[in-house]
Amino acid sequence: MAIESEVVVVGGGLAGGFAALAAAREGADVRLLSYKQSTLAQASGLVDVLGYTPDSDRPAADPFEAIPSLAEEHPYRTVGVDGVREAMAVFDEVADRYRGAHTDRNALLPTHGGTIKPTARYPAGAAAGVASDERDALLVGFEALVDFDAPHAAAHLEAAGVPFDVSGATIAFPGGLAADAKVTRYAKLLDEDAPVETGTGATRRARSALASAVQPHLDGAERVGFPAVLGDDDPAAVRESLETQLGVPVFEVPMGPPSLPGLRLEDDLYAALDAAGVSMETGNPVVDYEPDGERGSEGRIASVSIDRNGASIPFAADQFVLATGGLVGKGIGSDRERVEEPVFDCHVPHATDRYEWFDTDAFGDHDFARFGLPTDDDLRPLDARGGAEFENLRAAGSVLGGYDFAAEKSGSGVSIATGHAAGAAAAEAVR
Repeated sequence: MAIESEVVVVGGGLAGGFAALAAAREGADVRLLSYKQSTLAQASGLVDVLGYTPDSDRPAADPFEAIPSLAEEHPYRTVGVDGVREAMAVFDEVADRYRGAHTDRNALLPTHGGTIKPTARYPAGAAAGVASDERDALLVGFEALVDFDAPHAAAHLEAAGVPFDVSGATIAFPGGLAADAKVTRYAKLLDEDAPVETGTGATRRARSALASAVQPHLDGAERVGFPAVLGDDDPAAVRESLETQLGVPVFEVPMGPPSLPGLRLEDDLYAALDAAGVSMETGNPVVDYEPDGERGSEGRIASVSIDRNGASIPFAADQFVLATGGLVGKGIGSDRERVEEPVFDCHVPHATDRYEWFDTDAFGDHDFARFGLPTDDDLRPLDARGGAEFENLRAAGSVLGGYDFAAEKSGSGVSIATGHAAGAAAAEAVR
């Protein structure tokens, strides 16, 4: 007996989460099926709408203004500027500790590698670090946290021409954490303001000990940036405590995976899904589907099945949303012969000669970067003849084709916008 819902969403990342949220808020009975932990922990926590347009290597000042100039097959052209705005308004409500909603223009944020990244939304903890701010800055890294080389990042920012003086210092994090300590260990010490042993052998509270270790390096700096480990449960309290003791604003520099800002965003999204009444099934992959009719001539999907310890568990619904990710997330698969979508075997346009999938220049324009599903105006995947693969299936996020999210810096925005649109359309179809 299949488990019944009105809408089933396959995929638990940003696209799947916002699809489920939109459908549930429209009154649908929604179930979200997620195989693995979402990829948010692997992301910086910055939320891009459109950092660069395909025809320019300069950051896009206003991503909303640039959307109408994108190619017809770009997912943003399907949902439209108003659709992107509507979805980002939902994001702003869900992630109320983010900033950037006061303007359409991109903010410029320093990264842990010393580059500048255009982004539409950023954690409140990063707000004092925006590169348009002319106050001089000190970046502080920790000896055991080798992913952030503060002097190196500062030198890169100066070379990039930021409008302020920036220096870097590397210090020992109070408490003598091991080189392989997880970022959550740093965050927990600061959240709890736990007693730690300082370099002199004395015992002090973690926040006070950290501020004392930074003081000698301030040298007139008007703000201080740390790697994004300043608390998990209550980062605002950690930041405020350090600001009081240092006498200057404090900010976090977004880091690579595992990312605390990404985990905080995941917490916010899943809290919103809980509040909206979304049922969730996690830890098992969706491996097959059953058509409503004969396989091969199907027009609708009747159910999908997960593999739970060798047993096939079916989930039936009236409407389905596919949000399983792209090539990286394995929502799109490939071998030497073909490119495929593995759950429903939807059509993925690609050249028959695999040598045409990529450019010989490593930094060139690669076709594989845009591999994914083409859709109609209702985000329903299209077959090779241009018809809808299934009447009741929509797709969202990086499983979609027609755009290069890595080059454009548009991955989060496309996921949120198409997820919201697909979920709302699925709920509308149920009525």
